[in-house]
Amino acid sequence: MSKRPVIGVIPLFDYNKTSYWMLPGYFGGIIEAGGLPVMLPLTSDSADIEQITSMCDGFLFTGGQDVDPKLYSARKIGACGECSPERDVMEELLLKRAMEADNPILGICRGIQFINAALGGTLWQDIPSQFSDSVPHCQKPPYDIPVHEVNIESDSPLYDLLKTNTLPVNSYHHQGICKLSTALLPMAKAPDGLIEAVYAPERKFLWAVQWHPEFSYLKDENSRLIFKEFVAHC
Repeated sequence: MSKRPVIGVIPLFDYNKTSYWMLPGYFGGIIEAGGLPVMLPLTSDSADIEQITSMCDGFLFTGGQDVDPKLYSARKIGACGECSPERDVMEELLLKRAMEADNPILGICRGIQFINAALGGTLWQDIPSQFSDSVPHCQKPPYDIPVHEVNIESDSPLYDLLKTNTLPVNSYHHQGICKLSTALLPMAKAPDGLIEAVYAPERKFLWAVQWHPEFSYLKDENSRLIFKEFVAHC
C-alpha cells in the first residue's frame, strides 16, 4: 500500500484560550486529495524547524491573525487587527527552510499575505480604508458561497489547471497584497485589482490564494482541484 504524502499544517492560535486549533476543512481538503495532514507546533527552534522540514513532504500556510506590519517594515495602523508573533516567527523560519528544500507550499488567506510579506512584498493592513470597498472581500456566513469573481491570468499555472478565465470565490479577509514580492507572479485578481492568487515561478510548487478552498471544497470542484494539485506535487 502506497504511503500518503505528509502535509505539515500551520496551527491557528487562540489567545483567549491559549490553545492551538484547526479548521477541519484544511485537513479535509488535504485528505480528500490524497494527503495526510499533521498539525505542527509553533516553534522558533531552528533544529525543530529542520526536523519538521525533513518529516513533511509539503506545507500548508493557513489563515488566521493579521500579519504584523513589522515584517514588511511598516507602522501598524489602528485598523490592523490582532497579530500573532509566534506564528510570524515560526512561519518565517519554516518558509525559508521549506523553500531551501523546495518543498511544495500552499498558502491560504493569511498564507498568501504572509508569504508575500516574508518574500519582500507589502500588504494593505485594511483593504476597505486603504484600498477599496467596491468588492465584498469579507463575507458573512455561510463561507462556502461565492461572493465575487476573480480574473485568472491566462499564462498562469492556475489557468492551466482550471481552464477558465473567471472563477467565483468565497472571501473572508480585510488585509491583502499591496506591493507584490519580486519572487512571485500573479495568477488571479479581483475586479478591484487586488491580487488574489500568486505563484513562485522558480519553485517546484509554491502557490497561494486569497480565498478559502477549505470552506468550499465539498461543493466546488475547482477548490478540490487546487488541493489535488498541491498534494500531487507533495
